[in-house]
Amino acid sequence: MTAYLSIGDFSRATHLTVKTLRHYHQIGLLAPAEVDPHTGYRRYTTDQLSVAQVIRRFRDLDMPLEEIQAILSTPDLGLRNERIVAHLARLQEQLGRTQRAVDDLRNLLTHPAPDATGVELRAVPAVAAAAITDVIDAADGPIWMQGALGELHATLTAQGLAPSGQPGGIYADEVFTDARGESTIFVPCPGPVRPLGRVRPTVIPAAELAIITYRGESTAVDRAYATLATYVTHHALGVPGPIREYYPVGLRETPDTAMWRTEIGWPVFHTSTPPRKTDQLTAD
Repeated sequence: MTAYLSIGDFSRATHLTVKTLRHYHQIGLLAPAEVDPHTGYRRYTTDQLSVAQVIRRFRDLDMPLEEIQAILSTPDLGLRNERIVAHLARLQEQLGRTQRAVDDLRNLLTHPAPDATGVELRAVPAVAAAAITDVIDAADGPIWMQGALGELHATLTAQGLAPSGQPGGIYADEVFTDARGESTIFVPCPGPVRPLGRVRPTVIPAAELAIITYRGESTAVDRAYATLATYVTHHALGVPGPIREYYPVGLRETPDTAMWRTEIGWPVFHTSTPPRKTDQLTAD
């Protein structure tokens, strides 16, 4: 004989609120075994307790309800496990991001921002380059940049062209102000590159820049930007124009992110001839 539980008893047994159980019923995730047509009272069987426990464990792992529903409705055990493993992998990645954020915050609290007196002033000449330009979300920037650099280098190699300078990027103000804007990744090259895929020939315009060098991956690059902005505000004449970055050491050179170097350039107007080289300020 089937044993039934009222929604209240089922709630107590599963630690799922009545409101939650009603919502799960509405979306088809956990329907009661019976609904009284006259009173609307929901009744559940004891066999449904284990299903409710599985749902609760998945929700404890922040799994979206749609994914839980897909898993529960899939009779293929292998496919179920694949979906569960995929979610666990996403959680692991999220934990990694959280740990990096904690480390960055601890570093921010225990290490004061570096002094900005060693920022380099540099006049950059115009150069011919192979480039990829797109409108991207700022959150996708690091991944998009790596993909674009890989495509650029592969295209140059296929066409027998060697890079003639450091790769870099040019970022419109909207990338920072609206979290979405036009971005260009480029690799200088001596000869005209033939358009292929997303790659196009271009000329990177000359610029006068205040430059700071940042070491490591991009998780704490905002500190370098803040230091550079402080320098420009107090010691230089900032002018309108896109932010420019150069990547002398990146994934292509080493998988060790601690060794990566990014040169961040803020457009300025030089009132005197900039020194050819000064001690570069590094922002770790």
